[in-house]
Amino acid sequence: MHIPKFELNIPGADCRWWGARSKAIHSPRSIFGPTNGAPSSDIVKKRKIVEHIILLRAKPNISDAEEKDMLDYLYTSQYQMRGILTVSLGRIEGPNSESFTHAVFMRFQQKEDIAKFQSSSYYSKVLDEHVKPVSYGLVSVDFESEVEDDIIPLFRRGEDFNYGVEFMLLISFLETASRESVEDALAHLQKLIIHYSSFIVQATSGCCLDHMDSLYSHASVIRFPSSKFSLHFVFVPFQSP
Repeated sequence: MHIPKFELNIPGADCRWWGARSKAIHSPRSIFGPTNGAPSSDIVKKRKIVEHIILLRAKPNISDAEEKDMLDYLYTSQYQMRGILTVSLGRIEGPNSESFTHAVFMRFQQKEDIAKFQSSSYYSKVLDEHVKPVSYGLVSVDFESEVEDDIIPLFRRGEDFNYGVEFMLLISFLETASRESVEDALAHLQKLIIHYSSFIVQATSGCCLDHMDSLYSHASVIRFPSSKFSLHFVFVPFQSP
């Protein structure tokens, strides 16, 4: 998994974009936008969900066994607690300026489920015994979004989700950014996702919860079939009409 840090210049936008491509080690079609990837003539029923992103920095001396143990316990959390719809996690391939080494993606039914998860004794034990001893500098972001109200996209099941790459985009707007600039930047992101929808398995985006206390105000998780499609999405110029 490769996590580049870069700036994406969009006309009229005063913001910094931080993108992370995460190759999923464990993971069990909807598109961010008004039609959720379906033809405009169809009415797609949607369901609200909450996405949870965790970024980790593994210690330099972490062993393969310790890494596997950490990831296994984080992944199997979904079987120990209610409210978790799906989990995808993996190693970040390649160096990055933030020194993050692993990423975790979890989907919850509602905000209350995240609060229960983070305050649970089981999750605290997983962190204390299997995560913190071999990592440091954990960063997490939560945001609300919508997906098609169907088993496959909601729980991320089926062949499209057996293997793939998660692209995580965290957005921090400058304090001087106007409301119009923010709305313009987010609109361009939505257009970009729709433009490349044929390459995307699923994409969710939204405003971060408690963003006043966070470095980031918005986030997006985009799943691709492989890294070559995520590279195309990131580095191929896209001009909005």
